[in-house]
Amino acid sequence: MKVLSNSPEETIGAGRRIGEKLVPGDTVCIYGDLGAGKTTLVKGIGEALGIPARDITSASFTIIAEYETDPPFYHIDLYRIQSEAELEDLGLYEYLGTDGIAVVEWAEKIKNPGECISVKINFISQGSREIIIEAT
Repeated sequence: MKVLSNSPEETIGAGRRIGEKLVPGDTVCIYGDLGAGKTTLVKGIGEALGIPARDITSASFTIIAEYETDPPFYHIDLYRIQSEAELEDLGLYEYLGTDGIAVVEWAEKIKNPGECISVKINFISQGSREIIIEAT
């Protein structure tokens, strides 16, 4: 499925629609260049799970942010990760496909994420993004 977003609000809305369909055990792998709108999309997913958008921030420094929702929500940002060994040390794979919902930014850093919902965000123009969603 392809969605065209012309604003951050529309990207949040796309995330909300994705989040409304997620169930425990789902992993969402998000791909896109720096500034593409990955965290903005996560804000919408979080909203669908009852988390205010303002509470979702880039997890670049904490890497894994856990939210006590039902089901649990894990926002994982791998921007600063340099190697597969670091992923193992983080215990990343303990969050994927478990009782919660995991959303991973910079998912290309995972060699084998397993079954996931793949979301690619592409720049179209200054304010526009193409969001491609597919199950893998």
